[in-house]
Amino acid sequence: MALPRRLTAPAPTWARDVDVVVIGSGAAGLSAALAVRPVRSVLVVTKGVLEAGSTQWAQGGLAGVLDPADSTENHVRDTLVAGAGLCDEAVVRQLVDEAPMSIRYLMRLGAAFDPSHDPVPRPGLDIDIALTREGGHSHDRIVHSGGDRSGAEVQRTLDQSAVGAGAEVLNHAFALDLVVGRSADGSPQAGGVRVAKMDEHGGVVSVGTITARAVVIACGGYGQVFASTSNPPAVTGDGIAMALRAGLPTRDVEFVQFHPTVLWRGRGATGQQALVSEAVRGEGAILFDAAGERVMQGVHPQEDLAPRDVVSAAISARMALAPAGVDDHVYLDATHMGERFAERFPSIHAACREIGIDPAVDRIPVAPAAHYSCGGITADLNGTTTLPGLFAVGEVSSTGVHGANRLASNSLTESIVAGTRVGRDLAWELPRPAQLDDEPDSDITGVLLSPDRLGEVRRTMSRHVGVVRDAGGLATAMESLGALTRAASPDVEPNCASWEATNLLTMASAVVSAALERTESRGCHRRSDHPATEPAWVRHLEVVLDASGAVEVRPEPTSA
Repeated sequence: MALPRRLTAPAPTWARDVDVVVIGSGAAGLSAALAVRPVRSVLVVTKGVLEAGSTQWAQGGLAGVLDPADSTENHVRDTLVAGAGLCDEAVVRQLVDEAPMSIRYLMRLGAAFDPSHDPVPRPGLDIDIALTREGGHSHDRIVHSGGDRSGAEVQRTLDQSAVGAGAEVLNHAFALDLVVGRSADGSPQAGGVRVAKMDEHGGVVSVGTITARAVVIACGGYGQVFASTSNPPAVTGDGIAMALRAGLPTRDVEFVQFHPTVLWRGRGATGQQALVSEAVRGEGAILFDAAGERVMQGVHPQEDLAPRDVVSAAISARMALAPAGVDDHVYLDATHMGERFAERFPSIHAACREIGIDPAVDRIPVAPAAHYSCGGITADLNGTTTLPGLFAVGEVSSTGVHGANRLASNSLTESIVAGTRVGRDLAWELPRPAQLDDEPDSDITGVLLSPDRLGEVRRTMSRHVGVVRDAGGLATAMESLGALTRAASPDVEPNCASWEATNLLTMASAVVSAALERTESRGCHRRSDHPATEPAWVRHLEVVLDASGAVEVRPEPTSA
């Protein structure tokens, strides 16, 4: 199965040169852009507009040890337990150590987090801030804004701060492929990115080349590869697919976290679905099946506040039993909150009311949906990748923080910490300029998947590569994706829709290849034919594209 090594696009007609180009305008990318200014010139390339990515949709907040009753060791331990043996403990410690600083940093930039309503302040807590708990956390350490609007507040704060600091933004621009040149010693080095400017309908206005001393990929995960997801439409794996086409390794892409409680809108609902935040269960909500039996009782010591992979798997198993004849959703009961629900979770309340549910008196229908990509471009917490001049931060990266399953609310924190780190480092020192060819990669022919076929990709992934997988289903998925790959053509019109479809096909192929290779159940990768967690699989899986575009899966040496 040979995937494209370059996207078909019109020839470049313009050029720009900046110190740093940032691809993506979520928390990670904007944190990088803000930190690199005013020392360097920076251009933020975003497919839509500044607020179009996943950050603004995040209902959960930021995790950080702010309560003296909590500790760094507690947060590290909770993260390692959730990550099921594949976290890098040293990287986790770096994140946890810097998490409180990142929250205070956002507050100094103007972020308004929810104040505490405790009648007696927590002893030793030196800021007036509410701390809540989410699944997998042993202590209250989650900071929220507007109840369930934390991401929107973080996005607003970083939008204003980055633009105010002089970061330039190129809206409605699709990052197509990396421009790879040579360093002084002749080894490959990132030197920029090809970009298409688009009209409001996703059509091509022009294509240009942005050269830069540093390229920062920060454009999120690949949730839209599934038919049902909490991710916004723009989250189509563009950055990871771009890195694969450039020959970079990606890691652990089989670990796709399914959020256990996404609002169920009825059979056939596809695309972005409304999230019912884990914080609702943190406030005491309980999961029931259609027969009125509890879902999580006896499954895990933390019951309804177990890590997400555990809850999603338990819900899927219960739905498979079809209690009371219902096999596609369960119910979340938050009626104990009464009218306080609307005040505490205004966005969720509004989404429920749209489908005729009043959470004050009704149980909320929920089901798991694709939510977060735990794997991505192999990088460290400073964003450094295996290609000099290229950096990756946020959900697009695999740093060792999340392992096989992300702990709730660690992602926004990682985005701020990693984005700020890479921006600070680049402000201090830029890579030397890459030596670029006049027509880089001119011998590579690009092909595209017709957007009319994207629905087949998504149905295949949701049917065979969801919460629970097996060899037969994965093999069927591979066969279907292979047929779609062979259907890709240089004659498909290049535009936003066909580029996204091609990137999602690339990501689907990578995920299925890795999921077939990992013959165990670990974290958010569950194999019904291999239900045990195997010590021999305490290792990462790298996925690369070879020179012909074929997918290769490379198990890293075992760390056990």
